[in-house]
Amino acid sequence: MALIGYAAALEQFHPNDLLAYCQLAEQHGFGGVMAADHFQPWVPQQGQSAFVWSWMAALGATTRTLTFGPGVTCPSFRYHPAVVAQAAATQAAMTPGRFWLGLGSGEALNERVVGGVWPEPHIRLQMLQEAVGIIKKLFTGKVARHDDGKYFTMERVRLWTLPPTPPPIYIATAGPVTAEWTGRECDGIITPGASPDKLRMLLGKFEEGARKAGKDAARMPKLLQLHMSWAETYEEAMKNALTEWPNGGMPFPKQDIRSPEDFAEIAKLVRPENFKNRMLISPDLDEHRAYIQQFIDLGFDEIHVHNVGRNQEQFIKAFSEQVIPRLKASRSAT
Repeated sequence: MALIGYAAALEQFHPNDLLAYCQLAEQHGFGGVMAADHFQPWVPQQGQSAFVWSWMAALGATTRTLTFGPGVTCPSFRYHPAVVAQAAATQAAMTPGRFWLGLGSGEALNERVVGGVWPEPHIRLQMLQEAVGIIKKLFTGKVARHDDGKYFTMERVRLWTLPPTPPPIYIATAGPVTAEWTGRECDGIITPGASPDKLRMLLGKFEEGARKAGKDAARMPKLLQLHMSWAETYEEAMKNALTEWPNGGMPFPKQDIRSPEDFAEIAKLVRPENFKNRMLISPDLDEHRAYIQQFIDLGFDEIHVHNVGRNQEQFIKAFSEQVIPRLKASRSAT
């Protein structure tokens, strides 16, 4: 049976409130947490953006069984990959077997805060690949250095605090090239909700890469982040989507947009019809169950759901009673 996780939107909620929601989610049958790593919210209305690494330390200390990780950290701009490796190893040492490291190539909204050139997507992918190599070297616990790279340098150094086993590295992607590389070089894949056809393609590329590396993709974690809007009425659910998560109705890449204020200007153009086939908006819990089930049937091992409204307690309790227990194991292999 797939794990149903709670997507912790640090862009929307005070970190203390979000800890309480995650504790409630654990009590009500959610099995994991995917925590947003943002420096800024998407739009000013969301109103928060706590530091995810501080928050995850508190999450690990105040929950018992939840697995969790950042969804996702970019190890290329705000953080040097060696710092990410140290942070991840420390967290995994404190919560062995519960923490995974989610990495991605970054968004200008969060990474441009340190200035510098914002490169094209293929360069950001190359930077991510080089960064992952550094992190993997450090996870061995051996002395390592990186003085022949194109984007990063690292003096001769080792990590001194290590977990019993290194945390698995999951890569976030919505494109075939990165999906194939992820299957070859990393431990699992993260992707956002999309059409079944696109997701089949991505999983196929992930499996292709895994086979090239002699790995069994069926045993490698496949995580899906699913944004949705549930409330007691359709009107309220739609209002929540338009107000709290208009970025969910923007059908274009968002990696180059640099500020919440820029997103807010674009959000003025978002209409209810823009959410179609991008985010389920419904008061019908059975419709949400069926929506999630299709992704389980595609072969995803973990589905982290994000209800975009402020009604988090109500959502957690309703899903735990009427959605999670009615989900079934995958009916088909990917």
